[in-house]
Amino acid sequence: MAEPILVAPGVEVPAAALEVRAVRAGGPGGQNVNKVSSKVELYVDLARVSGLTMAQRGRLAAATRGRLCADGRLLMVSQLTRDQPRNLEDARERVRRVIAEALPAPRVRRATRPTKASVTRRLDEKRAVAARKRSRSGRGGD
Repeated sequence: MAEPILVAPGVEVPAAALEVRAVRAGGPGGQNVNKVSSKVELYVDLARVSGLTMAQRGRLAAATRGRLCADGRLLMVSQLTRDQPRNLEDARERVRRVIAEALPAPRVRRATRPTKASVTRRLDEKRAVAARKRSRSGRGGD
């Protein structure tokens, strides 16, 4: 059985939530590709991840929406190397990274007003562009 994935202090993916399948990889590798199952498919039951708040679970669900399989588990595939244990470690690290990115709450953006200088620069640039376009039309504008 696989060992649990420690994401952060108090947050871990238990071994019971993980299912590993090794399948044949595509791509270069000659006859070895047809004989060796080095590609790793790691299925993670996100409902069993322990230590997450409801807000973190919501962010995790939003972040993994496109990677879920039909039964609602997260599917992480790795075929970076021709070595199955290294592909498994890569898939486990990617799962850890996805969950870790969902932990912190996003910073709240506070609306600020543009400075007077930036407004002046923007309007001056608009006038310059308008004058350049007027000069190209052949009418003269003024």
